[in-house]
Amino acid sequence: MSGRQPARRRINRLCTKIHKRTVDDPTKFGVATLDEKANIIELVEKPKDPSSNLAIVGTYIFSSNIFKAIDKIKPSLRGELEITDAIQKMINMGFNVKAETLNTWWLDTGKKDDILVANAKILDEYTKLEIKGVAQESKIEGRVTIQENAKVVNSTIRGPCVIGDGCVIENSLIGPYTSIGNRTKITDSTIEYCVILENARITGVDRLEESLIGKNAKVTRNHRKGCLKLNVGDYSEVEI
Repeated sequence: MSGRQPARRRINRLCTKIHKRTVDDPTKFGVATLDEKANIIELVEKPKDPSSNLAIVGTYIFSSNIFKAIDKIKPSLRGELEITDAIQKMINMGFNVKAETLNTWWLDTGKKDDILVANAKILDEYTKLEIKGVAQESKIEGRVTIQENAKVVNSTIRGPCVIGDGCVIENSLIGPYTSIGNRTKITDSTIEYCVILENARITGVDRLEESLIGKNAKVTRNHRKGCLKLNVGDYSEVEI
C-alpha cells in the first residue's frame, strides 16, 4: 500500500467550493481571505476591520466533510449554527475550501427593498408573454405571464409581471414589476412594484406599491385612502 489517500477522500477534500464577489462595504458580509492558489484561509462574518473586499455571496458546493465540521461547532451568540463557522472549521481541520469569483450580476436580498430590486431585475430579464390561465374582459399589456388555473377578470395587467397558479384577480390594476404567488386573490385594488407570496388576500386597496406581502397575509381596505408601503410577514393581517 502506498501513502496516497483513497480516491473518495481525495475527491472530498477538493470539491468544497464557495462563490465570492467584490463589494463596496464588506463589513455587511462574510469576508474571505485567500492564499495565492485561491484557497480560503480565513472566513469572518461581518468583520469590523475586513481583511479584503471579497464577500461570500451565499452559493456553496459542499463535500460530505461539512457535516464533520458542523458536529464540532457550537451555536453563536444568536443561538444558531453559523455557516461561516462551519466553513472555518473545515479549513482548520485541513480540508481544502476553494473560492471562485462570481462574474455575473448578484444582489444581496437581506432587506425588503433589496428583494424588490431583485424581483424587478429577474422579471426584466426572464418574463415573457405567456397566458396559460384565463383573461376575461381584461387588458394585458407587455410581457405578462399568467400561470395555469389563474383567472383575471375585468382587470389590467401591465408587464413585466407574473401571476401564479390558481390566482384570482378581479376589478384590479396590477402594474409592472409585480410577482404574485400561487392561489392569491386580489380584488378591487391597484398594485405596482410588489412581491406578493402565496395564498395572500388583498381587497379594496386603492394603491399598494413597493411592498412585500407574506404568505397567507390579508390586506383589506377600511375607510382611508392613499398610497401604502408595507412589509407584511407570513400569516399577518392588516386592515387600513
